[in-house]
Amino acid sequence: MPWLLELEERQRQRQRRSLERRRKTARLKCRKPMTAYDLDRPKRRDHKLTNELFTLKLVDQVLNVVLVGPNGVGKTMMAKNLGSACLDTGHAVRFMTIRQMLNNLAAEDSATALERRLRRLCRPQVLVVDEVGYPSYGPRDADLVFDVVSRRYTVNKPTIITTNEPFAEWGATVPMATGIVTLIDRLVHRSRVWPSPATPFV
Repeated sequence: MPWLLELEERQRQRQRRSLERRRKTARLKCRKPMTAYDLDRPKRRDHKLTNELFTLKLVDQVLNVVLVGPNGVGKTMMAKNLGSACLDTGHAVRFMTIRQMLNNLAAEDSATALERRLRRLCRPQVLVVDEVGYPSYGPRDADLVFDVVSRRYTVNKPTIITTNEPFAEWGATVPMATGIVTLIDRLVHRSRVWPSPATPFV
């Protein structure tokens, strides 16, 4: 039936345009496929957890994902591939570095404008924040990060972050931030930490 074939083609075109729009909004930019990942780094890579993450149950179960490790082990590539997989299954995604996010929020000169930007960060189903821990932050920066994580937690939307600092050292990265313990608690309450504590980087 020609009309049915035409209807299916229109649906495919709509899906393709929707994916293109979401990819543009996501700002994932360049990424390497997981097939390019060096399976020997880290030497004790948590394959089970990696496979679990790519089932994308994190979206339905509202699980934050924290990718921890030193430079060069593929945290950003993992985060981008997770974001891309979420896009392919129809979810809205946004990728940014922690500095981009904080600069964006700090640029607002009124409480109303700041509130609008914070609400905007709650819109995508999956928010990916890269390089948490690279710059030093002030107490207000920590409060803003907590606000974003807390709001997304409240509306049941997962956040993926990458960091080169273990949680035990976040207090030094964010000096005088009274809410750092609360931030970590909120971030990891419903989460997957990669690699798991049982398989640290070596």
